Amino acid sequence: MGAARRRLAVRPRTLGGIATLLAVWLLATASLRPLMLPDEGRYVGVALEMLRSGDWLVPTLDGLPYFHKPPLFYWITAGALTLLGPHAIAARAAALLGALAMAVGTAWFARRWLPSTVAARAPWVLVTMPLAYLGAQYANLDMLVAGCIAVAVFALADGLLRSEAWRRSVAAGWAAMALGVLAKGLIGVVLPLAIIVLWLSLRTDRAVAADPAARRLLQWPSIALFAALALPWFVAVQWRYPSFFDYFIVQQHLQRFAAGGFNNEQPFWFYPPVLAVATLPWSLLLWPRRDRTADTAQPSLRPLWWAWIAVVLVFFSLPNSKLVGYIVPALPPLALLAAGAVDAWFGTASATVGRWVAVSAAVLCVAAVVVVARYDAHRGNAALAATLDAQAGTGAAVYAYDTQPYDLAYHLRSPRPLKIVAAWSDPAIAMRDDWRRELADAGRFAPPLAADMLLTPPRARDQWCGQAVSWVIAALDAGEHEPALRGRVPVNSTARLGLWRLEGAALERDGVCH
Repeated sequence: MGAARRRLAVRPRTLGGIATLLAVWLLATASLRPLMLPDEGRYVGVALEMLRSGDWLVPTLDGLPYFHKPPLFYWITAGALTLLGPHAIAARAAALLGALAMAVGTAWFARRWLPSTVAARAPWVLVTMPLAYLGAQYANLDMLVAGCIAVAVFALADGLLRSEAWRRSVAAGWAAMALGVLAKGLIGVVLPLAIIVLWLSLRTDRAVAADPAARRLLQWPSIALFAALALPWFVAVQWRYPSFFDYFIVQQHLQRFAAGGFNNEQPFWFYPPVLAVATLPWSLLLWPRRDRTADTAQPSLRPLWWAWIAVVLVFFSLPNSKLVGYIVPALPPLALLAAGAVDAWFGTASATVGRWVAVSAAVLCVAAVVVVARYDAHRGNAALAATLDAQAGTGAAVYAYDTQPYDLAYHLRSPRPLKIVAAWSDPAIAMRDDWRRELADAGRFAPPLAADMLLTPPRARDQWCGQAVSWVIAALDAGEHEPALRGRVPVNSTARLGLWRLEGAALERDGVCH
């Protein structure tokens, strides 16, 4: 094997060093900005409720069972909050771990099966793609499930490529798919298997072991491991809430995939241009070009990279609802293709030019984080939480009037009940895809608690009139349609919301109470 085909050694100590350097890079700006609303505030708030309640089985949002997503993100985040407290790095620990798993998995597989030049570049190409860098510092489920999917695909492919000692890799692939299911649901197993099946159908060589691929993939010990890891939580929740499967599988998976009416509807072609921009400057290297040197990737693996990209693009392009984060699982194969294209583009100058491209990519990543940080700077509710901690009595309820301050619990030093005020009888709530619908859905699993936590404006007004002091968070212009707030000045405010201190006697005197 010539120098161009030489492979790097796969040693735990080496991979540990790579993981450490990758972690330092990803953590560099992870605490630069506050939690972004709504996603980061929502998911971290659920994890914080899990930690404070001690119930690690049922995720809750404002105390109501919240079954939009499985619990792995909340478990990781709650554990990190236990260790580090309410720190931005703890809040984003699950996304950071997902990105690390993706990058280290890329390094491990590339060192096993690709030439040294590609293996050395690939993880760094991946983490200097702006979408990967931002996704690693964004506390939602996309990067976590993408990391599980990447590890699953790499492990299953490794098991199929080995001539011996393949069972451990296949088992690791099924274990990663189980974690993917616990991270975000069925895509954790559907996407890796679809990628592997499409890759096998595209292969022109048949160097995959003597055993049939299906026999290797469907080994019962691996499937049993998957079931043992993935199923207990679902079974336990279904046992406690008999309507859980219908809600989680039918509504949150099948209906969201097939139906319209959900957030951010986009045309079918939305993802390719987004992916090209979000992976600059590396995506420029994927432009077709006749190689100046011998192909640096094994021919049998190029179909895997393209199958991987195609499955992710097509799968997420079919639904009307499209969010940028959904496409994160396509990043590892793009990084591997870009890492292999450096030599083709720059020839003998590839090392020098490649370093300059990497530096440019790193600068672009940091600039993207700075832009997002400036955007988020005045959107959070830390100032309102500080006022509540200083002035509101211990345990006093807070009323959110036609809004959902997702990050309030994260910023409060002492937990407080949050009651949400909205027109809950409005039939249009079932047609929207917003915080009202998710809370209305959650309330179906705990009707008595929902009756206490989800209030209509007249019911909330009755409570304000019957209490010496009430604390209300609402939009700054809420007084235009809520008589209890009309003409009253908030005690504190942000760019979007205000915090009012309402006295029952004053409301009675002003004729607000009946």
